[in-house]
Amino acid sequence: MGAFRGGAILAGFFALTVPLMPVQALLLRASPKRARTFPHWYHRQVCRLLGIRISIDGEVARDRPVLLVANHTTWLDIPVLSAVAPVSFVAKKEVGNWPFVASLARLQRSVFVDRTRRIAVGQVAGEIVERLAQGDAIVLFAEGTSSDGNRVLPFMTSLFAAAKPPSGEASAAPDAVVQTLSVVYTRLHGVPLGRTGRPAVAWYGDMEMRSHAWQLLKAGPLDVEIRIGAPVALTSFADRKELARHSEAQVREHVVRMLRVRSSDEAVTIAEAEPAPSAIRMRAAEPRQKWT
Repeated sequence: MGAFRGGAILAGFFALTVPLMPVQALLLRASPKRARTFPHWYHRQVCRLLGIRISIDGEVARDRPVLLVANHTTWLDIPVLSAVAPVSFVAKKEVGNWPFVASLARLQRSVFVDRTRRIAVGQVAGEIVERLAQGDAIVLFAEGTSSDGNRVLPFMTSLFAAAKPPSGEASAAPDAVVQTLSVVYTRLHGVPLGRTGRPAVAWYGDMEMRSHAWQLLKAGPLDVEIRIGAPVALTSFADRKELARHSEAQVREHVVRMLRVRSSDEAVTIAEAEPAPSAIRMRAAEPRQKWT
């Protein structure tokens, strides 16, 4: 039954996606505004096809440029967050070489950056500043890699340099804001996911994407909870380190509350950032993709 489900979803995905790729390519040339919103509609259909049920607390600001800082657990974060609002992503440069996935990323106007080289991060600052000036919503996965779903890894402050350049360099649009997106996968086939179950959904370490995706497609419908932080003006932060500290603290608190099923008015103890397990550190240091 699992293989039938997986095959049906995979067939449906390609039947939906392939005909729409030239449509988005045309919109990128003819209607930039529609090119921002069309992937949002498309990923909502993808989530329905995958059986992903999304519960959202809060909303993304729609009337101004937004830097969205999120934790990262799995490749599913892309369709899930794209279904929440019209967004583009800051993606690691390796994604630009992945078969088929690279084309989808470019059609969604992703910004590619070499996260392992601090100077390369700075080189894309102008592009992100320009995109924010155009009113875009840009998602930054600030951990620099994906986790096992049970923790939030320490944020890489260098990744914030593009959104909060040093004094004297071009800055983001004056009305730009930052919001956090905290994502937790809570149920699989209606069954709550515990500490041992979440890594089955997560894609991290040295996992092969193709086999992981196939197992997840066969597994059953997923529930995911997203908590969106209130917008804060980018200009209110003195530098990228202050921006990173604020974002990490808020994401960590929201993730802990969702993992422990605590409401926003209940007190929780937030531990210091946990170091990444060796499998996750390996992926952060040597990013690679075994697609073929």
